[in-house]
Amino acid sequence: MAYNLEEQEQLDNLKSLWKKYGNLATWGLIIILGGYAGWNAWTSRQTGQSVQASQLYEEMQKFIVAKDSAKVQAVAEDLKTKFASTSYAPMAALLAAKSAFEANDLKLAKSQLQWVADTSKAEEYKALARIRLAGVALDEKAYEEGMKQLSGTFPAQFEADVLDAKGDIYVAQNKIDDARTAYKAALEKMSEKSPGRQALQMKLDVIGGATDTKVVSK
Repeated sequence: MAYNLEEQEQLDNLKSLWKKYGNLATWGLIIILGGYAGWNAWTSRQTGQSVQASQLYEEMQKFIVAKDSAKVQAVAEDLKTKFASTSYAPMAALLAAKSAFEANDLKLAKSQLQWVADTSKAEEYKALARIRLAGVALDEKAYEEGMKQLSGTFPAQFEADVLDAKGDIYVAQNKIDDARTAYKAALEKMSEKSPGRQALQMKLDVIGGATDTKVVSK
């Protein structure tokens, strides 16, 4: 589909917004769920295994701060292999995926995310992994794969993020009407306090979306 210069400039601006805010928003969910993982583990510290897993996870946090990707990956593998039944394992894999992504190792990032999507018992972790897999697919221009990751059901709290991610893929495909519909639907489901709301509104504004979308308070 051909676009005039003004429309092409809007698309370029939107793609720039995705690079600046898109990954920040979805990877940011990993940090939020970190607290969820820690709480789950704390409330279930009934075995020596949970204690050992928590110790490894604490070590991993140090390597993340130090930006030592190799050690982050090593600890994540230990947790996945030895303590897969604890909540620390999928959380570690999500953080390892983020570390690999920042190191431009998309193959490793996808491997960690796919492990969570395939094995985690917590729907929240599975949902986040699938959303991030769609984000990686977008970076690789594998749009069909991205949409596949976003199909099916998700926990209610992730519905806005799924719609937002779909909108980004539609933009990359120059399907602007579909993108506008997805972004508007995402805004309707997103809380006013959501950290991704401003970036989402900016993306919608760039493609000419209405700004009078009603907000559902949460």
